[in-house]
Amino acid sequence: MTSVTTMHPTYIGPEKVLEKRKQYFFPCTHHFYQDPPQIVQGSMHQLIDHTGKTYTDFFAGVSVVACGHCNEHITAKTIEQLTKLQHTTTIYLTEPMVQLAERLANECLPGELKRTFFCNSGSEANEGALLLARLHTRRKDFLALEYGLHGRTFLTMGVTGMPMWRTDDYLDPHVTFIPRPYDEELDVEDAAHRSIEALRQVLAEKGNTFAAMIVEPIQGNGGMIVPPDWYFREMKVLLAEYGILLIADEIQTGFGRTGRMFAMDHYGVAPDIITMAKALGNGVPIGAFATTDAIAASFNRPSASTFGGNPVSAATAMAVLDYIQQEQLVARSAELGNQLKDGLRTLQVKHSVITDVRGKGLMVGAELNTGEASLDAVLTDRVLEKMKNRGYLIGKNGVGRNVLAFQPPLIMPEAEIDAMLSVLDEVLSKAVYAGEERGAKDGRDS
Repeated sequence: MTSVTTMHPTYIGPEKVLEKRKQYFFPCTHHFYQDPPQIVQGSMHQLIDHTGKTYTDFFAGVSVVACGHCNEHITAKTIEQLTKLQHTTTIYLTEPMVQLAERLANECLPGELKRTFFCNSGSEANEGALLLARLHTRRKDFLALEYGLHGRTFLTMGVTGMPMWRTDDYLDPHVTFIPRPYDEELDVEDAAHRSIEALRQVLAEKGNTFAAMIVEPIQGNGGMIVPPDWYFREMKVLLAEYGILLIADEIQTGFGRTGRMFAMDHYGVAPDIITMAKALGNGVPIGAFATTDAIAASFNRPSASTFGGNPVSAATAMAVLDYIQQEQLVARSAELGNQLKDGLRTLQVKHSVITDVRGKGLMVGAELNTGEASLDAVLTDRVLEKMKNRGYLIGKNGVGRNVLAFQPPLIMPEAEIDAMLSVLDEVLSKAVYAGEERGAKDGRDS
């Protein structure tokens, strides 16, 4: 890692950026780090700050730049489209969006999913999927898993089970939460059976009232929770008995992140509706939800998305699909994920503070527990800060914000994974669990 101490004259510096954020942003907008860098440039698996210091990015903007920052093969297609046609809307005929929809149907989507509605973000994709479920079933209620995260719009916040992200005090009351297939007091199998049994009981009481159940195949913000292989198959069978649709929220998990094109492929389950965003645009905003011919037929009232599927986003997304295929990033994610998990589990043996390592592909979490719950998140923040200082950016998630989140670009070099693990080993060896960390969270995401 290199560092240049002289600030480039065109950059105002992180202190000024923080000052302007405080002056012009809403107070809900937080940031990582006690001493945050000003990021000014990106190249594949690396980011560069205003001083010229280089960071290896193990978070990828929360699973967004799966193909790498400013990937020249993708940005070339983005720029080419920008010079030809930047925007119309869905009321006009343009080629990129229909080409993208065709490629998704023929190359990517599981089962009989075929029809796609394009929008701008993951939240909007999930909102549209929930609306579609209501239109198709003519029912109002939803099922969701505890500690899931599905967005910041009205319906998506209502089905979000993570308390810190349920901002609205007047959310839709027509949501029933089922225990997720994870509990620190139970093993994975027992927690999953408890979850399915709870679902079975709810369905027996009022199964005919539900339009859909929305799930993340792997809960990301909830702490990288991976259910057993049989879990979603049994869920799908139960839901089908009552005519309830299964919505797979693949916003974080889609497009190779978990070592399969979609995470639901690990479980052998084709959902009734699937939602996509993040990695599909590799940094260019895009969202979509897709379903079967029969279910799509129920969404027949006038609707449109002004920017959904615009030519630039669509052309970029097709370049993303090209790059994923050409570089075999789905298989690469599985291989690198095994390397990362093996390395973290080796550290787990050495450092008792790591109590669990879980995930699939390059969507991996390492849970930190100090023995004192009030200090777990503090320790996690301290590890993130020290890793940043050493030139590595990693994320955090979990109900207690005590899970180190590793979601790097799928093009991450193998040597960089080993180098990061070596530095993490040193950081954990020097970690302190009390004292100065108690005040280390000021101004950062909680």
